[in-house]
Amino acid sequence: MKHKTKKRRPKNMENNWLTTDELLRLLKAARERSVRDWALLLTGYRHALRAQELSNLTLNDVDLKTRTIRVRRVKGSLETIQPLEKRAGQPLLDEPKALRLWLMERKDDSNFVFTSQKGGSLTTNAIWRLFATVAEEAGITGRSVHALKHSRVTHLLDGGSPINQVKQTAGHRALSSTLRYVHSTDESAAKAARQAEANVF
Repeated sequence: MKHKTKKRRPKNMENNWLTTDELLRLLKAARERSVRDWALLLTGYRHALRAQELSNLTLNDVDLKTRTIRVRRVKGSLETIQPLEKRAGQPLLDEPKALRLWLMERKDDSNFVFTSQKGGSLTTNAIWRLFATVAEEAGITGRSVHALKHSRVTHLLDGGSPINQVKQTAGHRALSSTLRYVHSTDESAAKAARQAEANVF
């Protein structure tokens, strides 16, 4: 009888997110490995996707002409249509380019966006291993692929995005689900305090 290999998860899930510097290091390491790995991790971050949601993503979900992606969530979360975005002056965050290059390069006949060398969709376990490998090459430890979703929510909240909009991006049905990701750093808390004081005085 074979025993299933357990996925290694960080002991402290509250720390399972990436700083912006770590995210860029991760994407740089992924880009140096392959266009597929870059596109996969960037898509996972941009749309706060779980590994299973990345695995399930199909060609019908991605529209490069309208620059949109249909996000089909698991665990009863919301299905949403989100824009494919890029950031001026930061090529590692150019999602339309990453996906376009990967879709031009991929040779698999299946309908899945992210495919393996053997064909067919990358499995959830394969995506976990891919993240672990790229993170190690980027010098990042103690994080799992769920850090992509956690980081997106954290960065949006730290950037001042309204929590209801962040809830929509994350695909959460309940606001309480989004609030579980809230954890202010000393720096972000101080920034918020300065902004609040400026609004008062």
